[in-house]
Amino acid sequence: MRRLTEVRIETLAREALTRHGASEWQAEALAAGIAAAERDGLKSHGLMYLPTYCEHLTCGKVLGLAEPRLTRPAPAVVAVDAGNGFAHAAIALGLPPLIEAARSQGVAALAIRNSYNCGALGYHTERIAQAGLVGLGFTNAPASIAPWGGRKAAVGTNPWSLAVPDGQGGARFVIDQSASVVAKSEVIKRARAGEPIPASWAFDASGETTTDAREALKGTMAPAGGYKGVGSALLVEIFAACLTGANPGLVASPFSGTAGGPPGTGQFFLAVSPEATSGGAFAGNLETVAGAFIGEARLPGTRRFGARESNAQGIEVAAETLATLEKLAGIAA
Repeated sequence: MRRLTEVRIETLAREALTRHGASEWQAEALAAGIAAAERDGLKSHGLMYLPTYCEHLTCGKVLGLAEPRLTRPAPAVVAVDAGNGFAHAAIALGLPPLIEAARSQGVAALAIRNSYNCGALGYHTERIAQAGLVGLGFTNAPASIAPWGGRKAAVGTNPWSLAVPDGQGGARFVIDQSASVVAKSEVIKRARAGEPIPASWAFDASGETTTDAREALKGTMAPAGGYKGVGSALLVEIFAACLTGANPGLVASPFSGTAGGPPGTGQFFLAVSPEATSGGAFAGNLETVAGAFIGEARLPGTRRFGARESNAQGIEVAAETLATLEKLAGIAA
């Protein structure tokens, strides 16, 4: 293991991405998200995905020179066409006007289409909370969950995230969860390592539960809470695909491998001003709600905040991961 600073991880990731065809803007936005995921202990959304990002730049699944285009269809609506570039650049372009609109209008929406995997969704909603607003985000993904009782994938793992401001420039808590029992990236990570998965995570191609991560990738992901997870995935699909004009999961190309062109998925964010809606009761009510989690109970996001604190002096990176990172960045061994 080696310890690297967040800045060093971001720098190496940016160099790797630009070396494989990303513009400085596209690479900078994504590299910041990768480094933040490593900082927060979200390894499956960090450097693990960098080789795939570079591969997709090379094969054209993501367009590294894309320039997101921002429009304002309504006073409280910001829309960004990502141009089949990385989601991070499109979101970075859209968040400032979203925040501004929410402060002036009370509630505002950001709709992103023709996008790509946005990594850890909570990374983006937390930035809304840091601006003193309640942030709600949705991102759809290529189909990998079957309808309850079925075997053919119809919707993606489709995460949603809620970030609540603490009134001091940070987030009181962050919820970031997928419609599946576990994010698909966790299964991919186990498959690459040759490790088994719990039987509750996924089904094989025949619809049977499996502990073989490779077989799970040939089948479907298990929805969290049974049919309720399918409902959650549909909720996200409406917001992130239907309301944005992005590709539904059924027609989006996979986030892994080189098959198909750009996935063209989408993200949707809502920002709400507590001052505009709560009549001044937000802070007090929030503490009443959060107070129930004091002691043994744990507010969502506590683990990521703990990892962030413990990684302040350096982030552990496996030697093999570091070697891959440096190779992608063009640093000689």
